[in-house]
Amino acid sequence: MNESQHSIKKTSAGNMDVATGSSWEPCSDVYVSENKMVINIELAGIRREDLEIAIDGHQLVVSGERPDCGRPVGCSFLVMEIRYGHFCCTFQLPEDYDLGEAVAAYQNGFLKIEVPQVSQSNTKRQILPVAEEK
Repeated sequence: MNESQHSIKKTSAGNMDVATGSSWEPCSDVYVSENKMVINIELAGIRREDLEIAIDGHQLVVSGERPDCGRPVGCSFLVMEIRYGHFCCTFQLPEDYDLGEAVAAYQNGFLKIEVPQVSQSNTKRQILPVAEEK
């Protein structure tokens, strides 16, 4: 397998509002194993039903919403690292991975998407359901 078959491009929305903390990008790991590409995205505090995975050709777009945990009015933060609001991240996969056959599961704050490697990919846009991992 050559190096071009393993390349992946991750892009972000790029329109984050610093004041509200909206439009952030979660951390992710992407690796290849046993004829498939695996994308793990850290999404603590987000409900499965608040996630959307869209497929458009060889592009995978994961988006959703992390609700604010109800900060007390008038509080002063000493450290504020957790992002709330809308998030979105886009992965551009190589042509030899079939997003039309991808499967997704969400468990313990991690979204795992497995994309099998094939010779031809489905280029039709579709929405990928997120199942609860057992």
